[in-house]
Amino acid sequence: MARILITSALPYINGIKHLGNLVGSQLPADLYARYMRARGHEVMFICATDEHGTPAEIAAQKAGKPVAEYCAEMHAVQADLAAGFRLSFDHFGRSSSPQNHALTQHLAGRLNAAGLISEVSEKQVYSNADGRFLPDRYIEGTCPNCGYDRARGDQCENCTKQLDPTDLIDPRSAISGSTDLEVRETKHLFLRQREMRDQLRDWIKSKKDWPILTTSIALKWLDDGDGLQDRGITRDLDWGIPVKDGDKDWPGMEGKVFYVWFDAPIEYIAATAEWAEAQGKGDEAWQRWWRTDKGADDVRYVEFMGKDNVPFHTLSFPATMIGANFDGTEPWKMVDYIKSFNYLNYDGGQFSTSQGRGVFMDQALSILPADYWRWWLLSHAPESSDSEFTWENFQASVNKDLADVLGNLVSRVTKFCRSKFGEQLPEGGTYGPREEKLIADLSARLKAFETQMEAMEVRKSAAELRGFWVLGNEYLQEAAPWSTFKTDPEAAAAQVRLALNLIRVYAVVSQPFIPDASRAIMEALGCDDWSWPSDMGAALAALPVGHAFTTPEVLFAKISDEQREDWQNRFAGTRA
Repeated sequence: MARILITSALPYINGIKHLGNLVGSQLPADLYARYMRARGHEVMFICATDEHGTPAEIAAQKAGKPVAEYCAEMHAVQADLAAGFRLSFDHFGRSSSPQNHALTQHLAGRLNAAGLISEVSEKQVYSNADGRFLPDRYIEGTCPNCGYDRARGDQCENCTKQLDPTDLIDPRSAISGSTDLEVRETKHLFLRQREMRDQLRDWIKSKKDWPILTTSIALKWLDDGDGLQDRGITRDLDWGIPVKDGDKDWPGMEGKVFYVWFDAPIEYIAATAEWAEAQGKGDEAWQRWWRTDKGADDVRYVEFMGKDNVPFHTLSFPATMIGANFDGTEPWKMVDYIKSFNYLNYDGGQFSTSQGRGVFMDQALSILPADYWRWWLLSHAPESSDSEFTWENFQASVNKDLADVLGNLVSRVTKFCRSKFGEQLPEGGTYGPREEKLIADLSARLKAFETQMEAMEVRKSAAELRGFWVLGNEYLQEAAPWSTFKTDPEAAAAQVRLALNLIRVYAVVSQPFIPDASRAIMEALGCDDWSWPSDMGAALAALPVGHAFTTPEVLFAKISDEQREDWQNRFAGTRA
């Protein structure tokens, strides 16, 4: 049994996320966590809301609430939506937690002791209209590198080049749109990332199994232009983690907070500490996942994120972890594998939070159960390139894969058995060459599915799972127990008994993708044996003769053309 630590990029607190956000980190992380648990491994799956920075302050201001109150409310909303999508976090924490305050300040102190923090007097943009310094991402303008006219002051989303606000052409406030900006001098702390460039490069290049997308982005940031730059880790804001050197005040940094991109990844560790406290456990419970001198040396740590988060998780966060262990006394667990995703676009364009274009998590659950969305999103995950959500494709995938292939098989088998043999597994008959071939084919297909799941190839895993379902349908078509029953009822009984056991196997194997449907199948079968079908022959005899079952409700209702057209119009860009 392995020990696997899984973290998903933290969703930002300022609003409900759209489906593109969901499939970019949390949902595939959940798929992997569920699969690894199903295979018997010990899993710690951690996520949290990212609550600091200007966006939280502005969102709270718009809502007319104190920022702490707003963040608490939105954390509850996001936690509820995560549960609605059946995201199986072991803990869904908050980056504003006392644990993250303490750990962020501690790690900053360690970096300072290592000589990796410098105090820099710099000129920052101040908005007279807004009456405040503008953090990097709240200054927009034209990118000097590619000409994109909505580049942010920290990074151009179009070409991914790292920027300073003063690099932008025709800068403006992203809060008010004002161009009445001036540059003022202020002091900030910088993480001396350049000092660690060689260490980071060697570490990244040692990861031979990382996706090309992840490695290419990291190396680009390391080597393009002037290479990796030192990074500011403090901001002039009211809401955030106060700047301290461990538990001591940091002279000259009064009234400042740590930059959200410094404290947010640290929340992965802090959220595990939050979990330990909620479980009534001591520090050793979380340290065994995060400190290699406390038992984490045998942990495999996997991160899931969108490509825009890759630079911070391959460079800045590792620099923090490596730097904090400068004297060998704090060996933090480093990530072993980063699964990064491209973007999911929406129906000929992009998802847009500001324009309300696309489907958001709450809206999705209001019209269809979670499994419909989970299946489509995972089977179309934007891995090697960007992918696109269209309503036509969504309708076709639900109707063909879920309703016709899996749902229809479950319905046909249970209803036929009920009508001819009653609601229990019938006795009689034996398996022949057709059944032996099915067992062999299922075993091979399951092995392929396992290989893709362990490699975190999400789309390929979905394709293998669908192929696994198809084998059962092909068997039923060939065996045709409804016809066999007319001449040889015992042979039909054996075929149905095999098919009912196969349905249980489908529920077990499909659970990481469609947990609600899998549970509905198991409840109908009156079964709580979720053991993985490593021996297919034994698995197809797990439910004995005489075992009672019920016929489940329709697992997946088909989407009509009228529904599709209504939803397509409704989510074209009307969200307030």
